[in-house]
Amino acid sequence: MTVTLKDFYADWCGPCKTQDPILEEVEAEYPDVEFEKINVDEQQDVANEYQVRSLPTLIVENDDGVVERFVGVTQADDIESALADAGA
Repeated sequence: MTVTLKDFYADWCGPCKTQDPILEEVEAEYPDVEFEKINVDEQQDVANEYQVRSLPTLIVENDDGVVERFVGVTQADDIESALADAGA
């Protein structure tokens, strides 16, 4: 099963900068998960498709669709729990 974490961010977003090191920590522990950074200013169509209204937004998906959505800075434990629920 493919598990993906989509990180919706913007360069001007302060909380997004806080989220980055947390995601880097999680990414190092989950080499089989695909991590995608989506700049909402450059990829508005993708942000609209996922109905992203606030930043940062993290979306965990697997082959069945969206498993979890986080809005705001999210701690590593919560992200790891969602990845486990998604089958990572």
